[in-house]
Amino acid sequence: MAGQGSGNAGGGTVIDKLDYHPGRPLLRADDEAESSGRPSAEHSYAGSFFEQVAEGIQIRDRQKMQRQLSRYLTFAWAIINCLVAGSITCFSVYAPLFQKRLHYTQLRVNTISITAELAMYLPVPIFGFLCDRYGPGIPSILSGCFAGFGYILAAFTYRNPDWPFAVMVFSFVWVGMATSCMYLSAVTTCAKNFGRGKHKGLALALPIAAFGLSGMWESQVGSRLLYEKKPDGSHGDIDVFRFFIFLGCTLFAAGAVGFFLLRIIDEDEMIDEAIEELEQSGLLEDSAFFHRGQHHDHHEGYGAVHDEDEDDEEERQRKEEEARKKTWLLNEETSRFLSDRTMWLLAGGFFLVTGPGEAFINNLGTVIGTLYPPTMPDEEIPTSAATHVSIVAITSTIARILTGTLSDLFAPTSVPHQHRRGPNSLMSSMATLPGADAAEPQKRLEISRITFLLIFSLIMSIGQAVLASGVVQDHGERFWWVSAAVGAGYGAVFSLTPIITSVVWGVENFGTNWACVATVPALGATLWGLLYSAVYQYAANDNVEASSELCFGRACYAPTFWAMAVSVWVACLLWLYAWRGPGGWYRRGIVI
Repeated sequence: MAGQGSGNAGGGTVIDKLDYHPGRPLLRADDEAESSGRPSAEHSYAGSFFEQVAEGIQIRDRQKMQRQLSRYLTFAWAIINCLVAGSITCFSVYAPLFQKRLHYTQLRVNTISITAELAMYLPVPIFGFLCDRYGPGIPSILSGCFAGFGYILAAFTYRNPDWPFAVMVFSFVWVGMATSCMYLSAVTTCAKNFGRGKHKGLALALPIAAFGLSGMWESQVGSRLLYEKKPDGSHGDIDVFRFFIFLGCTLFAAGAVGFFLLRIIDEDEMIDEAIEELEQSGLLEDSAFFHRGQHHDHHEGYGAVHDEDEDDEEERQRKEEEARKKTWLLNEETSRFLSDRTMWLLAGGFFLVTGPGEAFINNLGTVIGTLYPPTMPDEEIPTSAATHVSIVAITSTIARILTGTLSDLFAPTSVPHQHRRGPNSLMSSMATLPGADAAEPQKRLEISRITFLLIFSLIMSIGQAVLASGVVQDHGERFWWVSAAVGAGYGAVFSLTPIITSVVWGVENFGTNWACVATVPALGATLWGLLYSAVYQYAANDNVEASSELCFGRACYAPTFWAMAVSVWVACLLWLYAWRGPGGWYRRGIVI
């Protein structure tokens, strides 16, 4: 019957259902191809298609894995860079030997430390600019060269006491710049590689915490391994020359390796996403860059035949366009950041909190000295400055890691590029649709990063108020309350502020943005240090129980620390206003 179904009256071919047998394959084997060695068209086309698909998937997965490995490798080395970058915090370990061996006065020693601190903070915007425009590798190698030159020059200046004092000051200018340059290159790397993920808090908290720990382990290496031996073979003072050589070589090596390992993964994709979001937001309508890009696209035809030279020229033009696109975006982001009123509120609060914290850490020894009469022997005082320096460092490190982790766990989920939503953006239009404001069911407890920032800042102010109230006077064993509170608040603020900066203004221009905010602690530490010194000296002049140089009693510090507590409270109000006030982040739909 199949033969009958194969034809019709019109002479056309009709395929009957019986022409197909269930056990027979759909495609007929190409016997001619098998005998001649010629590939079958059906098999070659289908096979090559699926092979290409499979190969493409393998290549894509392999590239994705390589990018992930590179991302975590850069993260690991960023932490290593931060673990060595804070060497300037070891200054108190060898500062007494500047007086003892080089016969520097206290004023000269303070001049060195202040110069290093200014060199550490003031050039930070330049280093942030380099990180954003040229990648973190260049600032990393620069920091290594700065540190190597500075410490080696300081080492030979220490070994040759006849060298001018200005040479030692000059050497610590390079050490200060190396500190902030290496720190910023590492933190910027972590922010850009992980700032768009769900673990942005921990990714920033870990390198910042590592920076706080660097001075602790480096000072231990210096005091326990690189020390001078007394004539009887016992443990002597730290060998400053060898310690400086060790620091210079270590930091140079870290910076040199960072030149090769610290890089931003998928930066082009990040820039393209940011510009695409700006286009959708309606913020590019008056942009010369945007219209020039459209004009270029309209003149780019399809189907043209290009030779190899034209392909090379197109590749060169593409790279130039990518570079121009990146430069335009970063300039736009810098302008938007500096013109944002809430940025100044954030920086103002950061200034009002970190200044008192820095001043407390720098003057720990003299504060403890005011708790007991100068006539009391040191061995009878139940605490020491070294103990509380360690307490501040430990609590600060714990607070940095804790706040970074907690902010990742409990902070509301933010939308990428939320800070670029314009009034004509797609997201803003969708927000006006009926039911768009309907609250979604809460799946977990959500606590804003601002809440964590306020809580830890208030903890810091409580410690300052406790000290100012006189509760610790004549009770040095209670001083750890103050050290722990100030250390926790100080560490949390230094951890949360860069995280908030990355959430509110994005990570594309993070180096420049965070660098602008990070300059204020230098001014804050200077102002509060001067205020503390003035109050201390005023009380010392009126103190009949002590010499004119030393001060004893609550009057030596109480006014300063009451003012510090009030300063922190004002900072909290500024942050609240930036968050919930008119034109604040909450009103703009920025989830923190």
